[in-house]
Amino acid sequence: MSKTVDQQALRFKSIAEHLVAQRNATQPKSEFNLLQSPKTLADAHAVQQLMIALHDHAPLGWKCLTPREDGSIIAAPLLGQVVETQVVCQMKAVNGQALIEPEIAFLLRSNLPSGKHYSEAEIDAAIGSTHMALELIQPRFSQGYKANHYERLADGLSNQGLFIGPEIEKAAAYKAAGINITMTQAGIKHDYIGVHPCELPQNPMYWLVNYLSALGIELNAGEYIITGSYHGVIKVDMDTPLSVVYDNLGEFEVSFSHNECCD
Repeated sequence: MSKTVDQQALRFKSIAEHLVAQRNATQPKSEFNLLQSPKTLADAHAVQQLMIALHDHAPLGWKCLTPREDGSIIAAPLLGQVVETQVVCQMKAVNGQALIEPEIAFLLRSNLPSGKHYSEAEIDAAIGSTHMALELIQPRFSQGYKANHYERLADGLSNQGLFIGPEIEKAAAYKAAGINITMTQAGIKHDYIGVHPCELPQNPMYWLVNYLSALGIELNAGEYIITGSYHGVIKVDMDTPLSVVYDNLGEFEVSFSHNECCD
């Protein structure tokens, strides 16, 4: 039994080291030896925790959705950078473009220790502020490779970082089932009818807190939670000012600059 456990620990460590390295690779290739790749939810969680340990900082937060209809779990730590309301945001380009997802981010102001069940009111009280946010996306599996769900979970669900925009009134954020989003770049305006994939942005957060608590994972003050894109992945140009407007909620401007290293 001990030998089997040791072999499994070495397997998870090898996967975690490989996935961390892909975050800084010029041409990332997150796929692993098919015989060794994560095959269960427990595998994916074990690799995620080892990846956290391999970083020189605690997770900057979590991304999540409520479980899918087939029971699939969508939850991964944010291990990259968090850029807070700056004019320039460095990130890795994908085919010369910045890949972003418009979201709302919840910032914790107090710790949520593991091992207990939290009511929605208790979770709400732990949220210090809500913000406009852009998730920074970096697909890391080779084009054409069909990663299984557990591989994608272990890899961090394509996250490479998070841009935090202006604060949104908390009550308004909690009502944001839909947001009309306008993005303007180089004089070209694009309007998007944003719809939250889980009805309201706080719904996945309520689920995540108790899911992680049951796994023995604590959430800490200063961490961000993002809960789903209002319009999937949007491709924008690098090194060109981008105006982002959430109708009746707020606006900001940012330019994405290529960075060889985002961790």
